Amino acid sequence: MRQRGKWILVSLLLVGLLIAVWGGYKAMTQSLHPKKPLIIYIPKSIDPSIEFWVVMQQGVMTAAKEFGADIRIMGAETEVDVEGQIRILDEAIATKPDAIMLAASDYIKLVPAATKVVNAGIPLIMVDSDVQGDLSRSFIATDNYEAGRKSARLLKEHVNPDEKIAIVSYIQGTGTSLDREKGVRDELEASGFTNINHTIFSDGQVQKSYEMTRDLLLKQPEIRGIVALNEPSTVGAGKAILNLGLQSKVSLIGFDNSNSEIRLIDRDVIQATVIQRPFNMGYLAVKTAVSVIKGQKVDKVLDTGSKVITKYNMYTNENQKLLFPFEDELPEK
Repeated sequence: MRQRGKWILVSLLLVGLLIAVWGGYKAMTQSLHPKKPLIIYIPKSIDPSIEFWVVMQQGVMTAAKEFGADIRIMGAETEVDVEGQIRILDEAIATKPDAIMLAASDYIKLVPAATKVVNAGIPLIMVDSDVQGDLSRSFIATDNYEAGRKSARLLKEHVNPDEKIAIVSYIQGTGTSLDREKGVRDELEASGFTNINHTIFSDGQVQKSYEMTRDLLLKQPEIRGIVALNEPSTVGAGKAILNLGLQSKVSLIGFDNSNSEIRLIDRDVIQATVIQRPFNMGYLAVKTAVSVIKGQKVDKVLDTGSKVITKYNMYTNENQKLLFPFEDELPEK
């Protein structure tokens, strides 16, 4: 019996030793290869034809590789699908990620879902488009109000104060469209430009922008200037002007950049476009999210800036990098 008791004691000691060794091995492995934080990125749209979101995703994935984050992309097919984005955000919360990065499709309607993120204890990083209220840990975006004023200042170089102006926006109710339109109207009205049409909305679709702008120009041939507030709206408005042969009569100021916009600038259909830095937005959003997860202090707002591109400056080395961003062109912050 004594011999048997010794063997039992030795066996228990060996089992304890093995457990201790295994625990130490796991701890050492985790310290050498820590688990990557899971960040869910929810853009307004995953439509691959909209270059703005494609470039932002490049920035997201570049930063994820650099800062050691696991990125899961969840998004609606179109920017106008606000209810779809709300459902996706609810699904993201249920996943219990380490952080969520959101480009809100609607400034007001996304507030309840964004509040759920905060109440669940998940850090919320807003990118490109915010929601009402102080819900996010950080907001990374263009100063859209100032960018709207910038586009209006460009239009004033081509249109007289008494001439009629149209605004082609995209999604009614999204924070970026509200800020840009307000910037455009404030700048024009402050300079005595009061003959401004009611804004038309393209729903972020090139074809709808084309049809609505063409119809508007046929019904109101006195229009002499158009400000279009995002990439699809700009491309559609440009195609309408080109189709009607009005490029010498109607001046167009656009937003964002794409190959289609560059071609329209080259053909003198677009006089200028105000471009953002979507690569930087995506990169800085991930960098900020990782910092928040680590408990580090981050900036409440990061303005990624905007720049004017015309036919006369788009071929400079600096602007080529902005028009065609690459992974090695990383933001300074």
